[in-house]
Amino acid sequence: MGRLIGREKELKVLELAKESDTSQFIAVYGRRRVGKTFLIREAFQQDFTFYLTGVANVNLQQNLSNFHRAIQKYCPDESISIPENWFAAFGQLEELISKNPKKKKVVFLDELPWLDTAQSGFIQALDYFWNSYASARKDIILIVCGSAASWMINILIHNKGGLHNRVTHRIRLEPFTLKECETFFQSRGGAFSRYQLIQLYMVMGGVPFYLDHVDVGMSASQNISRLCFERDGLLTEEFRDLYISLFNKAEKHLSVIETLSKKAKGLTRSEIIDDTKLPNAGSTTRILNELEESGFIRKYISFGKKEKGSLYQLSDFYSLFYIKFIRGNHTINENSWISGLNTPQQRAWSGYAFEQVCFAHLPEIRHALGISGVQTSSSSWINMGEGNKSQIDLVIDRKDDVINICEMKFSISPFTIDKKYQEELQSKIDIFRAATRTNKAIFLTMISTFGIVKNSYANGIVQNSLTMDDLFR
Repeated sequence: MGRLIGREKELKVLELAKESDTSQFIAVYGRRRVGKTFLIREAFQQDFTFYLTGVANVNLQQNLSNFHRAIQKYCPDESISIPENWFAAFGQLEELISKNPKKKKVVFLDELPWLDTAQSGFIQALDYFWNSYASARKDIILIVCGSAASWMINILIHNKGGLHNRVTHRIRLEPFTLKECETFFQSRGGAFSRYQLIQLYMVMGGVPFYLDHVDVGMSASQNISRLCFERDGLLTEEFRDLYISLFNKAEKHLSVIETLSKKAKGLTRSEIIDDTKLPNAGSTTRILNELEESGFIRKYISFGKKEKGSLYQLSDFYSLFYIKFIRGNHTINENSWISGLNTPQQRAWSGYAFEQVCFAHLPEIRHALGISGVQTSSSSWINMGEGNKSQIDLVIDRKDDVINICEMKFSISPFTIDKKYQEELQSKIDIFRAATRTNKAIFLTMISTFGIVKNSYANGIVQNSLTMDDLFR
């Protein structure tokens, strides 16, 4: 497993499954390109009792033929017929398992949703296999994997039939953190500065497949130009394929993403419905849940508000960058990126994207503040009071009677707080205290790339100053 970067938490789950004295049913899911198959292959060193991967857009007969080819590899000296249906196929799998002498029998069904074609009876056969055979034994590890989040969540994990609550472990594989990205590039001989790593992260997030196509011999700006704006660049046409591969009727999911890309602070469910014209029904809630579960949007409750007023915000780095810059834009060239973030559009994007980087690294921020052991809740805060409109992007409410109000600034050098900005910050704190009526101490926390310039304005208002290095813990 030397090739794996990070994934300690997921590997621990898999190790516990190997040591368990009962059969385990593990569901692995996450957005496309995040490394689900790679994780399982490396964790088990490809030592599977049986391995089958689904193929998109094929019919039942082709899936059964593929199953036959797969099982024949594990029984090269036996003549096995092509199964007539999935019940027969799983019957053949039971025979294969029964003959295997190994202590643990690992069955890996990859891209599971693609095996469940219309009226194929696949899910019923899987149900019967697990409930009548595998769960009664003590030596089977069944791992199912899929990128189609809507299927994995609604059909398998939240199954209302025989597979209800049968999944023993859920692994939602997340993109890399900044620290894992740094380790990943170091393993490839890369020498990016942390500022350049954050630039790459703001464009493609921590998606391993995207990062694997970064040329470590080029700068971050050169890579962004090559991957996003050159003809046939990896990320120039990835957008629609990404959503279509993950969701049924992806147009509705895409309409939500488009709507949220226009409003940095986020929108309520009602506002999303008004803009997208989606129905005010459970189907829209399901779409929002699927997007949230897959890591494309985040849901947060404004500080002091109730669940009903939750806001949804676009959090997928690549989707935001694609909509803002790649799609339909043929004017951006390599030179505009190499010369820096020098246009209002780019500055607005970088500020928002850096905020999302911080949101994706809240554990690292809490660690840097020395409050990892303190119970906290994180949210944003918006005040729409007449004449007192104000917004705080990150509020960390602590059980030790302190609230951290966080301001996030992306800049190419240490950030300077001048008199005007100090007054704005003080006004924001005063409005927050008055509107929320909190009695807690309020600490202003600046999170910036290179820290802040120490001057009388900063010294008089800032309690904590974090830099991008703190996001790499």
